[in-house]
Amino acid sequence: MPLDLNQARQYLAKFEFPRLLVEELGWSRPESKQAVTVPCKGLSFTRRQVAQLAGVVVFEISADDGKIPDAKTRAALHKEISAHHHENLLIFVDGQRTQSLWYWVKRQDGKTSTREHIYVRGQPGDLFLSKLNSMVFDLGEFDETGNVPLVEVTGRLKAALDIERVTKKFYNEFKDQHLAFLDMIEGIDDERDRRWYASVLLNRLMFIYFLQRKFFLDGGDEHYLQNKLKQAQKQGRDLYFEKFLKILFFAGFAKPEDKRSQQANKLLGKIKYLNGGLFLLHPIEQRWLKIAVPDKAFENLFALFERYSWNLNDTPGGQDNEINPDVLGYIFEKYINQKAFGAYYTRPEITEYLCERTIHRLILDRVNSPGIPGVLPPCQFAGIGDVLLNLDAPLCKLLLHEILPRLRLLDPACGSAAFLVAAMKTLINVYAAVVGKIEFLTDRNLSQRLAAIHTLFGQIPDTLEDIWVQVAQGEREEANKLIDRTVALSRNPFDAKYSRVEDVDWESSTAVLDPVEIGETLRQAW
Repeated sequence: MPLDLNQARQYLAKFEFPRLLVEELGWSRPESKQAVTVPCKGLSFTRRQVAQLAGVVVFEISADDGKIPDAKTRAALHKEISAHHHENLLIFVDGQRTQSLWYWVKRQDGKTSTREHIYVRGQPGDLFLSKLNSMVFDLGEFDETGNVPLVEVTGRLKAALDIERVTKKFYNEFKDQHLAFLDMIEGIDDERDRRWYASVLLNRLMFIYFLQRKFFLDGGDEHYLQNKLKQAQKQGRDLYFEKFLKILFFAGFAKPEDKRSQQANKLLGKIKYLNGGLFLLHPIEQRWLKIAVPDKAFENLFALFERYSWNLNDTPGGQDNEINPDVLGYIFEKYINQKAFGAYYTRPEITEYLCERTIHRLILDRVNSPGIPGVLPPCQFAGIGDVLLNLDAPLCKLLLHEILPRLRLLDPACGSAAFLVAAMKTLINVYAAVVGKIEFLTDRNLSQRLAAIHTLFGQIPDTLEDIWVQVAQGEREEANKLIDRTVALSRNPFDAKYSRVEDVDWESSTAVLDPVEIGETLRQAW
């Protein structure tokens, strides 16, 4: 049963974890919904079952102080709960239900390893759902008594949550696989070209792997490449490269859908056109016309890829224990001949550290103020974490309207944009926290009214951006007036804001009426 992404996103965004697990992932309802108080390290916690399957119990845990506990306390709670429910998954939530930490412990060869995954409000859900997709159970997987083997459930948990740490580890395995892949390529007699082409193919396949793990291929097929390999093998031996991949590269990603043949569309399914050079015919492919790669090469490569979680790490709370585009930079760094080419790749750890230090400092300098005695209290935050944990409506408005939009980054030696990407990630974390806080401050009634506008236009028009802040500041009456005024418009809010025509004396506006200038303007590209 494929995961219903739209419904799963809604449950995840609303922190409705019981409905997500039972209705979308196919787990069973909890045997007991009774809340149980658990004292631990001088604090009081409440645990409640939200789902269960084959003896594996999922608990939601909250603290009386409304905070997610520290690592040592989480470990102690897990030990306490494991005494009664050996196999478990713990979901820690804060009091405002804006942050969650999914906690699972891997047991193997007498050793235990903790796996933690964070989901926060305002974070896009696809990355997290791509992990949970491995936990889906279909009715056909239950036996006559309505049960599933325990080993199957724990295996699914492992597939979803046991994310291996990568970078060096992945690179070392990738390097071995690159050499094996290289030896299997046929039809290229020049050793240098063969090595180059191996890198070209691997880069293409890794890029596609990111796309399929984001459900971008053929209606959300998370195993698109592997499934197409199986289909090709049913047709005959070693047909995957010639009869599928080459069509995917050059007739799929390289051409708009209406420019492809009917046979190509039928073979590939729903594939987006990617207007870039990665899937154009490479010079090596033009020089060597009889290139062949056996199916075994791709089986080995996909076996390596499947051992890792592949995600576009574009969200707050992202961790470094999963494959994301940064690892491509690491591979590039290892392969590049720095002395020969004079090229240097800056590692993500360095770019992210420098960008965070710089951007966070700029934000703090703008937010912190000595105050005005008797009028305005001083505002002194020690770090960006303090700012995000103490967000209120005025601070959100200051960040969204005054501080963040005015930040500028100059990178005169941009290269592969490592610093630009790191800066983007830093800003995404701050923006998501601010937006999530504003949405939390907004009452449910106004959220529902704005939801109708969101459904109509696909987003909240920027004409309404002040509504969130007005509501958070208690100015509900003014916010209501603005919503009513916008909903009552005969045309959409974008037109209302940007399509105003002021009274102009057109006859005296020679610059506008000049036919030469009109012709030059019309010839300019949009």
